[in-house]
Amino acid sequence: MSQATQVINRESLLDLIEPSSREDIDVWIAKFPADQRQSAVMSALRIVQDQNGGWLTTELMDAVALYLDMDKIHVYEVATFYSMYEHKPVGKHKICVCTNISCMSCGSADIVEHLEDRLNIKLGETTGDNRFTLKEVECLGACSGAPMFQIGENYYENLDTAKIDKILDGLD
Repeated sequence: MSQATQVINRESLLDLIEPSSREDIDVWIAKFPADQRQSAVMSALRIVQDQNGGWLTTELMDAVALYLDMDKIHVYEVATFYSMYEHKPVGKHKICVCTNISCMSCGSADIVEHLEDRLNIKLGETTGDNRFTLKEVECLGACSGAPMFQIGENYYENLDTAKIDKILDGLD
């Protein structure tokens, strides 16, 4: 590959990160020593995922690697290790249901069953209208409010079927 082609590929990759996303990433980069910009990788991935409608493409991960001056494989390792990153399109509302021990002992299986029945999908699936994705997660750190789930940045605790229906009915 010629040097000119490399420059074009570099610029086209960086163009995948919108200017407002770059500004947000730069805020995170500034929190770390200048030689540790890679420390902003988790925030950068979240920002570009949000920019892309809730999921990451390989090209976006490559752009993050380039922007943070790190090897692609290290970005892939982070993006595939943490469950907060999605690698395929998700619905407008991603419902992350905790099924770890505290939630499990407080009835998360009933919560999952109700959601699957109400939405007519299984865990890991998205409704046909792309409105909801139902995802099982290990722990969201709200054990005292079990059973619970997260939609967007909001936690909903002490769930029962009536509360779930009210929450879902209130979403646009």
